[in-house]
Amino acid sequence: MTQTHLQERTGVATVGGNPITLLGPEIKVGDQAPDFKVNKDLMTEVSLADYAGKVKLISVVPSVDTGTCDAQTRRFNVEADKLGDDVVILTISVDLPFAQSRFCGAAGIDKVITLSDYKNRSFGQAYGVLIKEIQLDQRAIFIVDANDTVRYVEYLTEMKDHPDYDAALSALRELV
Repeated sequence: MTQTHLQERTGVATVGGNPITLLGPEIKVGDQAPDFKVNKDLMTEVSLADYAGKVKLISVVPSVDTGTCDAQTRRFNVEADKLGDDVVILTISVDLPFAQSRFCGAAGIDKVITLSDYKNRSFGQAYGVLIKEIQLDQRAIFIVDANDTVRYVEYLTEMKDHPDYDAALSALRELV
């Protein structure tokens, strides 16, 4: 899938109040979760199938090196301990895998799995969060059940805003 052939969505999000264009489809509750390929490290790719049979909370952040992204990742890391073995929390950004590793080590992030969309922006394109103008993924939350059906979606309309953690966690707990 090349970016020139992707659906463009305008008027739905901003960065610092400036309008942006999101590439890819808008995912809705009830949709089958699109597959994707992201990197666990520089050489190892993973896909949705690698988390088959698990409930997945996918926390999308533009970069772990910003305040809101840091807080979002830390919050879900704390919550991960309370969710059990049938749940996996994936934090996806376009940060390089070694930058994600450095962040996790410094922040004590050890329950959330960080994955990088740096190589081909597969996740961003598939889930409609790739920002055309700056090639980062827009902040969003997706909850996907064990059968890969989307059960919760929150696209943030302003990149610096926090997601509704309580609503996401409530939706997640209904599945476990």
